[in-house]
Amino acid sequence: MTSDSLKERDAAPPADDEEHDELGSDLRQFVTFLIGAEVFAVDMAPVQEIIRVPEVVRVPLAPPSLEGLANLRGKVLPIISLRHLFGLEERDKDDTSRALVIDIGQPLGFVVDRVASVVGVEPSKIEAVGSISSTVDTELLSGLIKDVGGHTMIMVLDFTQLIGREFAEIASLATSAGMVQELSSHGEDDDEESSDELQLVSFEVAEQEYAIAIENVQEIVQIPEHIVQVPRSEQHVLGVMSLRNRLLPLVSLRRMFALPPRDADEHSRIVVVSLGGTSVGVVMDSVNEVLRVAKTDVEAMPGLLSRDGDLAEISDICRLEGGERLVSILSTDHLFRHSAIEEALTTLDTLKEEEQLAADSAADEYDEAGADDDEQVVVFRLDKEEFGVPIESVQEIVRVPEELTHVPKAPAFVEGVINLRGTVLPVIDLRRRLGLSSVERSDRQRVMVFLIEGARTGFIVDSVAEVLKIPKSAIEPAPRLSGQQAKLLARMANLEREQRLVQLIDPTQLIQEREMADLAELSA
Repeated sequence: MTSDSLKERDAAPPADDEEHDELGSDLRQFVTFLIGAEVFAVDMAPVQEIIRVPEVVRVPLAPPSLEGLANLRGKVLPIISLRHLFGLEERDKDDTSRALVIDIGQPLGFVVDRVASVVGVEPSKIEAVGSISSTVDTELLSGLIKDVGGHTMIMVLDFTQLIGREFAEIASLATSAGMVQELSSHGEDDDEESSDELQLVSFEVAEQEYAIAIENVQEIVQIPEHIVQVPRSEQHVLGVMSLRNRLLPLVSLRRMFALPPRDADEHSRIVVVSLGGTSVGVVMDSVNEVLRVAKTDVEAMPGLLSRDGDLAEISDICRLEGGERLVSILSTDHLFRHSAIEEALTTLDTLKEEEQLAADSAADEYDEAGADDDEQVVVFRLDKEEFGVPIESVQEIVRVPEELTHVPKAPAFVEGVINLRGTVLPVIDLRRRLGLSSVERSDRQRVMVFLIEGARTGFIVDSVAEVLKIPKSAIEPAPRLSGQQAKLLARMANLEREQRLVQLIDPTQLIQEREMADLAELSA
């Protein structure tokens, strides 16, 4: 923890007797904080740090409770207002306002009115949620703490449930990441108790439930938009993705087991399986939960079936719910001997060799012709925020005429049309398009003309700032806050030295497919 608030803990002098030591070992640590007149708590484990509320960059098309994005030591951090999520009136930030940085699949900053303390709580003081009335729904709570830290009752917030209401994209990540994180939340004191249990991550493929021992699961991630296809690889090898600056080969469990193909959707996940120093991403239809299963409910796969073939990867069968729910447990030892995995690892080695050759060649070209490691964007402003578009997508930039011609029965999203050197140019107010408040026309406003799928379209922006060369190393994926935002504003330039965050717009996503015909008709 880097926060002073976390370092200054309320630490009572420990008792000398052994009974107190045993009691202290069961204490759970919570951070307590205030929202309005209510006192809340969050388990210490996912809290990374507590910071002063930073300056933020607002994000269009994001849920209204998102205050914006901040730069925290070179990393982009979404900042969320708990007051807004609770339906309370917003208030100005002061010296006591803080942001709790909590890892819920990805780090998020939650703004609170004041952090109270860090308290150790005996399990006996934690109760299940009963019939209580407060400023939040009880389904957002995971428990109640009674008579601790001078407070009669402290509500323990379930942050995964909390973000699920407005941040579906983040919530799906949180569910997946939380499953793997659950293993690390169990202390060594549970070892003896769990010696007769197995902990498994369960998932579905073709409506059949499978599981892998949680110690062999590194993490669970979403399927990326771009997977590098590798020529001449076997059909069960999907390709290679980049995961935190390392290459991860991907295989399809459906294809490995010769099951009917199915396109990935929002439920599909990649389970990153480890064996020693090797990792492989296995694509599943969906991930269900973390199971704690008694070993008495597990029986070995019949030897005749597990001898060879596709079923060799299934080591055990788990019978749950009175035998009505069967879960097939995959052995990673056997899984990594499957021809699909061997092919994927071979593919990865080949790709690394090719990348090294390409890197060496690029280094030689760099010495001769200089670097081509920048991306040129045209930067413009909407209110105080900066946005960028690739320079090749901008055909021209013109002044906004004093009057736009309003065409009867034109699409509602079109402000009007202008005559641009003899051609009709539909014009759209980008503020309205991004759900921002409108402003009066000014001399600084400009019309940026894009060519989108053959249709020339103008977008009114507050001002055009500059043409900027951005190092590709400074461009990173933007946090996924909503489906529409994730498509339109998928990338962000994080210029740490200049303390600038430039949101990069994909112009092809500014017009939806069904609207293209209306624009083409209007231009004609």
